[in-house]
Amino acid sequence: MTLVKFNQQPKTLTGLMDDIFNGKFINRDFVPAEFFGAHAPVNIRETKDAYLLDVSAPGFDKADFKINLDGQTLTISTEKKSEEKVENEKQIRREFTYRSFSRSFTLDESVDAEKINAKYDNGVLKVTLPKKEAKQDTVKEITVA
Repeated sequence: MTLVKFNQQPKTLTGLMDDIFNGKFINRDFVPAEFFGAHAPVNIRETKDAYLLDVSAPGFDKADFKINLDGQTLTISTEKKSEEKVENEKQIRREFTYRSFSRSFTLDESVDAEKINAKYDNGVLKVTLPKKEAKQDTVKEITVA
């Protein structure tokens, strides 16, 4: 048996708190993204005809999303404010919730900006970025006169 020594300093309170909030002790899958200050996770796939973005954004309506294309920058954002209020009673408690995120992507020249479309289904925003048709140089034979 070999004894291995570690020269590691004991954790300070701030070091321990950093470990807790950086996911070493908390499984991020079960904690809301707002707790960590993160934004909506995105899966990006490429097919021969398009790029496909799947944005995980449960709890929103399709009217909550704003998708803008400014030059070569595609920005997907959403903002949802909701208020729970009981009328006809003395107000004891009132809860406000506010959720939002914004993601930006730089597109390359192969994306056809005129044909970009989006669909929101079961908590996933699916954005399709079609590729431009590849222009092939036509072979032209020139006869010598």
